[in-house]
Amino acid sequence: MKTIPSFSITLLDWFEENQRALPWRSENDPYKIWVSEVILQQTRVNQGWNYYLSFIERFPDVKALADATLLDVLMMWQGLGYYSRARNMHSTAQQIMKDYHGHFPNNYLEIRKLKGIGYYTAAAISSIAFHLPYPALDGNVLRVISRIFGIYENILLQKTVKNISQLCVRLMDKKKPGLFNQALMEFGAIQCTPKNPKCEICPFDLQCIALREEHIHLLPLKFLNSNLKVRFFHYFIFLKENKTIIEQRTENDIWKYLYQFPMIETETACENPLKSLNTISIQFENEQPVFLKEIKHKLTHQLLNIRFYVFKDFFSEIKSSWITISVKELDNYPLPVVIKNIVKYIE
Repeated sequence: MKTIPSFSITLLDWFEENQRALPWRSENDPYKIWVSEVILQQTRVNQGWNYYLSFIERFPDVKALADATLLDVLMMWQGLGYYSRARNMHSTAQQIMKDYHGHFPNNYLEIRKLKGIGYYTAAAISSIAFHLPYPALDGNVLRVISRIFGIYENILLQKTVKNISQLCVRLMDKKKPGLFNQALMEFGAIQCTPKNPKCEICPFDLQCIALREEHIHLLPLKFLNSNLKVRFFHYFIFLKENKTIIEQRTENDIWKYLYQFPMIETETACENPLKSLNTISIQFENEQPVFLKEIKHKLTHQLLNIRFYVFKDFFSEIKSSWITISVKELDNYPLPVVIKNIVKYIE
């Protein structure tokens, strides 16, 4: 595959003129680069900006994050979603304190050994913090390279990603690998966007194969094989004298270790969840919940159909895993965003 001799120079010139003033932009601390990259994995920049600033203020270094409780970390992460990121970061910080004496490892292979850090994040940290020539391939980069160089291969295949990675190594300014990676990611984020890219002012308009062949809308090619899993959640909100009941999710599933109202999952939408609500109390047969609200919540590979019901009383006996708290105390627990929104609704 042919390269463009002046690609890196053109890209870095564009970056100097067009880069956004982001709070982590000039950072060379591997810890802070790591935090920013993890936040941005599944979060838009405008949403992640304040989360990043708050997170760094609360946990300014690896030791502060390692010494914190998981509850504290999850509280700071509320609303960002994909909570496994927060759990992995907390675990990794403790791993760094134990295995690396509190110093972030300074080479790619060691960074890859850290929990929750994949090829992309390791490459970003390695190149930006330690000036190592590893290309950071996120969705923006895969799109840009596919379009400019006319790569008509499925970018969800490892073979395609490997080929693009090798091409990026050849294109990269080896003296400025971190700057090159940031520039390429930024180019995809604000110039060569998924929809309505700014082709009319693109510095690569004469070299871009997708533009020349009028295939901007077609590239990059994606063939997703995974099926969407549909689930049915039924939440029961118990209210009595400004008190309610919550439980912690401990299964190896979404929202692990976060708190929620007591919940029953059914196989179908029409299945009666009350049959599975095990409360030991004879009052249950007489007390019927009031339907409150139904919402749909989309995750990466799951569609959650969620119904909320209200019980205006407590049972004489409840599950041992249930926790009775005041409604105001809900703010002290990390909650999935769907639960947090309902809390505002019932208040």
